[in-house]
Amino acid sequence: MNLLYLLPIFYLLNSSEGLNSEIGSFKDEKSQAQSLQERVEKMIQLTRRKGFVLLDSKTFKDLVRSNPRNYSVVVMFTALSDSRGCIICRQASEEFYQLIISSSHAPSMLTNRLFFGVVDYDENSEIFQSLGLNSAPAFVHFPPKGKPKKRDHMDIQRLGFLSEVLAKWIAERSDVYIRIYRGPNYVGTMVLITCFGAAAVLIYLRRNNLEFLFNPNTWCSFAILFVLFMISGQMWNHIRGPPFVYYTQSGGVAYVHDSSQGQFVSETYFVMMMYGLVILGVILLCEAGTLDGEKFVEATGPGFRRIQVFFGLGLLVFFFSLILSMFRSKAGGYPYRFLFR
Repeated sequence: MNLLYLLPIFYLLNSSEGLNSEIGSFKDEKSQAQSLQERVEKMIQLTRRKGFVLLDSKTFKDLVRSNPRNYSVVVMFTALSDSRGCIICRQASEEFYQLIISSSHAPSMLTNRLFFGVVDYDENSEIFQSLGLNSAPAFVHFPPKGKPKKRDHMDIQRLGFLSEVLAKWIAERSDVYIRIYRGPNYVGTMVLITCFGAAAVLIYLRRNNLEFLFNPNTWCSFAILFVLFMISGQMWNHIRGPPFVYYTQSGGVAYVHDSSQGQFVSETYFVMMMYGLVILGVILLCEAGTLDGEKFVEATGPGFRRIQVFFGLGLLVFFFSLILSMFRSKAGGYPYRFLFR
């Protein structure tokens, strides 16, 4: 039998196999598209009421970690139970909810690319364990493709957790820009009006004796308070919004940040207090050296100037050493110290 007669048969068999494989791949693509559309519709349905999904193990696996996905998910891992007493968790959740409320004003074509979720430790601790998370709060961005990388874990110790900071971080990770809308806050305005009102009342009551306005000590005190406010890091707190303290993995409380790239609100208060006591020590030394000796001894008694000098010198040396020690603990490799390690 001539083999040439068999060639059309082989051709038909091969073409039928290729056609079947193409049909199979088309069915797979269609099923994946349907699965993706179902995930998107499911996320829209779950986030329609509150703006976020309260994730459990099943929804976290099906909607956040499973593929295919064409959307990002930003998940807040927290511990809001009253028994935990996590104050920073409540503060972070308030900012996160403010971000979610603001995202509702974004166009729908952008919101369908980004969804929000919340995982509470007391309800789903196994999700924490699967991601290796040992502390809360934490914010993790799950990209449409692949697993979260290091930059997808937000560094709240360095950046803080204000909703404006969260929006900027999300924009860098997902190209979805959210404008934060906050309600009017009249606290600052009322404080300013109160201060100006108190100053006006004081000036009116002492309108016949305004010598205190020309007293250099008054303006010197205001200048010192302003300098202490600025060098302690209060403006950094206002811009970055760091937490007041940090709860460590062992259950302790950290009042001082361990890096020179960040700080806590409590830390700025300690720095302000230490700088203020250093300035007080310098003022005592200056006053002890500029007073008229005979008149001072007659007014205060013998030995008071010596006490003032030693007390001022002790404040200066002790708290300056403490500031140096704190800076040394934050800036690794800093070689200088005095009294304390």
